[in-house]
Amino acid sequence: MASFASFVEISRYNLIPLSVTSLCGCPCRLLSNQTLIPTRRTPKLKLNVVFHGPQSVFRVRPTSIYVNRRLITAVARAEPESIDESNAEEEVDQGAILPTTKDSFSELQHKSSQLRKRIVFGLGIGISVGGAVLAGGWVFTVALAAAVFLGAREYFELVRSRGITAGMTPPPRYVSRVCSVICAFMPILTLYFGNIDISVTSAAFVVATALLMQRGNPRFAQLSSTMFGLFYCGYLPCFWVKLRCGLAAPALNTRIGAGWPFLLGGQAHWTVGLVATLISFSSIIAADTYAFLGGKAIGKTPLTNISPKKTWEGAIVGLGGCIATSVVLSKILSWPASLVSAIAFGFLNFFGSVFGDLTESMIKRDAGVKDSGSLIPGHGGILDRVDSYIFTGLQKHK
Repeated sequence: MASFASFVEISRYNLIPLSVTSLCGCPCRLLSNQTLIPTRRTPKLKLNVVFHGPQSVFRVRPTSIYVNRRLITAVARAEPESIDESNAEEEVDQGAILPTTKDSFSELQHKSSQLRKRIVFGLGIGISVGGAVLAGGWVFTVALAAAVFLGAREYFELVRSRGITAGMTPPPRYVSRVCSVICAFMPILTLYFGNIDISVTSAAFVVATALLMQRGNPRFAQLSSTMFGLFYCGYLPCFWVKLRCGLAAPALNTRIGAGWPFLLGGQAHWTVGLVATLISFSSIIAADTYAFLGGKAIGKTPLTNISPKKTWEGAIVGLGGCIATSVVLSKILSWPASLVSAIAFGFLNFFGSVFGDLTESMIKRDAGVKDSGSLIPGHGGILDRVDSYIFTGLQKHK
């Protein structure tokens, strides 16, 4: 049967297009098999139904009927826009766009929540670390040992991940746990003995023996990843203990130290190690911040394939921010005395921070993960926060 359209003329003036499908889709079910029984009588209406099709147009004789008020409502709702094909497609498109809009809004809310968490926890970490650095001694060492233990746990979990261990047997879990404990004790032994070369060598020998004597098929990759973990997570952070607690000479020219309360140690509390640690931490933070902002603003040239988001432009801006922070703080804290030494100090801090950051990025890339862990909301794992500091302490002892 050829398609046709129908019109209902009400009172010979208001002509409303009406389709059979629209009536069938009406919630009042006009085309049901049941007989319509009007509950209230309404004025007589003259209905002229005209069918347009391939055949000649014919007209139905006007008939006086009583209709239900709901019928008039259903016909009035059958507006031309509801059956227009273009508008129907537009409604479908709007329905497809609506979930996308909701997803974008949800993503924006998620990013905003992550930014708030990042700021709040970042401030908390900064205040805690600053207090530990100012306290020095056992407070600083124990805090560093705790961070080393958590970082070592994350490192050995990354080593055991599928990305790194593809084609090899990962180190036994008990070896990873023992190595994490050994790494945590290294800063404490450094504070107590001052030199831990013999202790580290002995620990590495015991761990290597355990790996070689294990059941199964020992692999060199197990030995190398474990030895690097002892060096990376345990031995390198010990240089911060040597810097903060080992350089005990008082910084006599420091203006802040001259007015430091006697109950908190007085001027003798402000040592060269404290000043050097404060400048180092501050300049590393400045390097990361300026590098991030510079990369976002003008970054175009990738720095390395290890971390595609890092750019040469961001690195240059970060270097400038790091050196500037070092120079400004050297003037405030009166150490180092010369401008050249302050610039060199800032350059060493930047070089060590970038090297540590790229090293951790390489480990995460091979492991196939974005973050080393989820310990710190908005920041990832502990290694994600301290990677820039691992090699930086070593730079001060060259």
